[in-house]
Amino acid sequence: MSKPKINKAVLAYSGGLDTSVIVPWLRENYGCEVICFCANIGQGDNELDGLKEKALASGATKVYVEDLRHEFAKDFLFPMLQSGAIYERQYLLGTSIARPLIAKWQVAIAEAEGADAVAHGCTGKGNDQVRFELTYKALNPTLKVIAPWREWDIRSREDALAYARKHNVPVTQTEKSIYSRDRNLWHLSHEGGILENPANPPEKEMFQWTVDPEDAPDEPELVKIDFEQGVPVAVNDVQLPPASLIEKLNELGAKHGLGRIDLVENRLVGMKSRGVYETPGGTILYAAHRELESLCLDRDTMHYKEQIALRYAELVYFGKWYHTLREALQAFITQTQETVTGWVKFKLYKGNLIVMGRYSPHSLYREDFATFGQEDVYDQKDAIGFINLFGLQMKVKAMMEVSGGGKTRYAAPDYSKFKRD
Repeated sequence: MSKPKINKAVLAYSGGLDTSVIVPWLRENYGCEVICFCANIGQGDNELDGLKEKALASGATKVYVEDLRHEFAKDFLFPMLQSGAIYERQYLLGTSIARPLIAKWQVAIAEAEGADAVAHGCTGKGNDQVRFELTYKALNPTLKVIAPWREWDIRSREDALAYARKHNVPVTQTEKSIYSRDRNLWHLSHEGGILENPANPPEKEMFQWTVDPEDAPDEPELVKIDFEQGVPVAVNDVQLPPASLIEKLNELGAKHGLGRIDLVENRLVGMKSRGVYETPGGTILYAAHRELESLCLDRDTMHYKEQIALRYAELVYFGKWYHTLREALQAFITQTQETVTGWVKFKLYKGNLIVMGRYSPHSLYREDFATFGQEDVYDQKDAIGFINLFGLQMKVKAMMEVSGGGKTRYAAPDYSKFKRD
């Protein structure tokens, strides 16, 4: 099948071997100008150093490197935090939530540069290809999409290195870790290597961020987090902007071995995969937000919001950040957060988060309501009528079963054989 005519493409560029090779591959196979875009979302200076020079040396005509850490925290991580979304009860969605932001900026640069295509280095069997491409479709469906891994003949790292040498692409490191990793402000993920067998425990040396809980300090540390309308604003009474606040909690959480999970998850494309994630600051924030909501949300709202969180997590994992449903759910979530203001204190100790207190000026917890002895607040006799009405359907069903000559489904067992003479 003939390739579409492409004049200019914007590539989501990381500086790794794959995306470095994609630059000359696009020029060779599509004859197009290539513009590289790299988003700084907290992956670390070591991954960003020399990025522009490398991209230009690979054949790019222009390189954009944008610091998006603040936008990532404020407009993506904190709204997700407010939702309480956790994929399959453990995964805090660190990679999933980052892709729509990167793709959004990729589309914006394509429009500003008059490009007619966008490209990415995702494989044809993973989740990320979907997350990138759904964002492209939502924001500018006229852009053509190029996914080299679904087209080219490169099938191994050795193939990629050979292609790089042939096209004079600078490759600074030829030894590959046995693990595939993704790092940003929110988390560090590990896949591959011995993790491909779910029966194998992770190697201690694999972890690059969090301290092994066994090696964490023997002295606990207290941390206090303040929220305003569901948004974290301060750590230990020091006001911090969104990205800096997460970085501070990452530092504290990593020091005490917090935020490690080992998960066999269901990928979007249908297969299962095993990953190990380090999310130190995010683990603290999710726990703190949950504790504050326990004070501030009424039962029905809180329980319904828990149902919403499951769907929200799926939408994020599936790459549907810009879907109408996600945006509509966000409006509901924002409404629920109006009273979620206050603080939560934790003790951090060897991988454990121990609640040391929680407070909100909008707390629905009243000691006089909860105390059994205060008859002027709650008359215990009222419970009789409430229980009669609350159990009426169950009572009617049981009466009908008995009147029909049978026993209720849950009739008491016959204990007569246990009676003594």
